[in-house]
Amino acid sequence: MANIGIVNALIRITFGLTVVAWATARLARRPWCTSYLLAVLLGAMKVGEGITRFCPLTALFDNMQRERLLEEQKEAVVNPT
Repeated sequence: MANIGIVNALIRITFGLTVVAWATARLARRPWCTSYLLAVLLGAMKVGEGITRFCPLTALFDNMQRERLLEEQKEAVVNPT
């Protein structure tokens, strides 16, 4: 189930590939620095989100908003003012 648009997906793929390329080049020069490995993983995650057009954080935020709206509707039915 896609929860991000095509333009957003293309931006994520572009940004993710840029981060992966940058961090890989840095990691080749300094293999002992593990922060570049973390950057590679985060960039790869963004590429994956762009390809699948699914962002877990967006899904979490949408679910929280939906639950809050349902609670407000239930309160409005129970306590009409």
